[in-house]
Order: sequence, then structure tokens, then C-alpha cells
Amino acid sequence: MPTRRHFVQLIGTSATSLSLAPLGVLAQGIDQVRILYGFPAGSSGDSVARRVGEKLAGTAYTRNAAVVENKPGASGRIALETLKTAPADGSVLAMAPVSAMANYPFIYPRLAYDPKDFAPVSIAAIAHHGLAVGPLVPASVKTVRDFLAWCKGNAAQAHYGSPGAGSTPHFLGALLGLNSGTELRHVPYRGSVPGVVDVVGGQIAAMVTTHGDFLQNHRAGKLRILGTSGPRRSPFVPEVPTFAEQGFPELTTEEWFGFYAPARTPADVVAAANAAITGALKDKAVQDGILAVGLIPHGSSIEEMVRWQRSEVEAWRPLIRKIGFTAES
Repeated sequence: MPTRRHFVQLIGTSATSLSLAPLGVLAQGIDQVRILYGFPAGSSGDSVARRVGEKLAGTAYTRNAAVVENKPGASGRIALETLKTAPADGSVLAMAPVSAMANYPFIYPRLAYDPKDFAPVSIAAIAHHGLAVGPLVPASVKTVRDFLAWCKGNAAQAHYGSPGAGSTPHFLGALLGLNSGTELRHVPYRGSVPGVVDVVGGQIAAMVTTHGDFLQNHRAGKLRILGTSGPRRSPFVPEVPTFAEQGFPELTTEEWFGFYAPARTPADVVAAANAAITGALKDKAVQDGILAVGLIPHGSSIEEMVRWQRSEVEAWRPLIRKIGFTAES
């Protein structure tokens, strides 16, 4: 698994092949843009969408701040299914994790969208994932190997949550169990927030998700992050060793959130959206807000997004086969 995933999309249609819109279509800018996000409000990804959306106002792309619409459920697929049928005029975007493009086509036989249904616009933020445990797990458990040993001795409680079936966190937990010979049962949630609540409340032993969603409770001592997925220690929790440091280099990965438009959106509209989004991501207040939730702001060209997504597809295809998971399994 690459240590710095250069993602993109199973997309066969690149931004350069999109048809050009009539000249002047953006002369006045779109009145209002909707940003669909397939997970609950309050999560770290939701914060990215909102902070970027606020800064789009007054650009050549749109006159007003964007409105974020949360559409949680189905591991984020509902938002993308909605985007697929949205007007292809730049008025509707979605922000999604790369797993929705790179993983889902291999695990959902009846996936209601194809990555080719979307035009990549820009990467928004890079995330590292973490494994955290709550009060259900004894305080003596301080490392990933401690947790695995505890799971083997407490099989009935050896569960871990993720923000959704087929997500990168789901597969990180599955690989951890598979490669260590430990039975870890997966519990999918409708996003990170309800899972973190259950970990803190002692309803479930552990959770794997974007580690930014753990930070507040980790710092308050309500849960403990045992490991992180980056190629080096997270600047947000430098005291926590990476999975690789603890003997699990196959769990080294960086994920990202990116903005998408419907595939038939004119190329100059996509370009205007890219310029507005990457401009917003250069704003210090936006950067500080994204860093505050444990994510790394990262705007990109359309071409970089396409390359990075393709890399994710190539990396995860064999791993998903190894795990043997499909939506029907």
C-alpha cells in the first residue's frame, strides 16, 4: 500500500474531455451552490465542506456562500447518488472520501453510480485514520498489540466500528484482524460521529476512523488512540505511534476528501469551481479550521486528483480481494 496515496477516480472521463460551455456562462457566477456530504454534521469532513463553502462567495464561480446538505447513510453513497442526477451546471457538488470511488465499485455489485458519472474538481483535505478504544477496554491496553491480545481473550466484545461498510477504516480494521489472526467483528455506522459516541459510552470496544474525529475525546481522556495510519506520526497526536511503528506497515495509508461535479458539467464551470475551491483552501482561516479537526488542507489541480484516485484504485483492488468483502458477504 503506497505511503502517500496519489488518488483519483476510476473515471474514464477527464476534465479535459468535458465539453466547453458557451462563453460567458459564468460571467455573473452561479447564484448559490449546494455541497452534498454523505455523512453527519459535526464530523471532521463536514467541517471541511462548510469552511470551504463559506469562502466560495464572491468568486467567479458563485456569488454566495455554498450551502452544505448532509445526506448520511449507505456509507456516503446517498450523496453521490443524488449528485449523479443533479443539474450538470455547477450548482451542485459533492464532497466525498476517495474510498467512495476507489473501493465501492469492487464491493457493491449493484452500486447505483459509476465513478465515470462524476467529474473530479479538487482534493480538499488529507486524513490519517486511527484506532481508538474506550472505557469498555481496560486502561492497561496501551498499544495495538495490547488491544489484539485483549480481543483474543474477550471474543464476545471484540468489535470495532467504522463510518460505513466498504470504507477505508472498515478495511483497515479487517486487514488488522486478518493479518494478526484475530477475529475482529465489524460494526458499520452512519458516519463517524455516532460510532465515536458509542465508543465513549462503552457500547462498543473500538473504532477505526479519521483520527480527527477522536481528538477532542482523546485529549479529554474519554477514549485512547492506540495507532495512526500515516507514514509518520500525526502532528495532532505525536505521542501516538503509527501502525507501522507497531509492526503493521500494511496499514499505512492516507485518505482524502475531494469535491466532485456531475460528469456532464462543462469544462469551464469545473475549472471555475476548482479555482474557487483551491483559492478557499489557501485562506489561513480555512486552513486553521481544517487543521483544528485533525485534517491537512490540500487543494489540487484536476489532473492531480485524477492521478491520485487512479493510484487508490490500483492499491485497493487487490487488498479488497484479499479481505474477501462484498456487500453481499
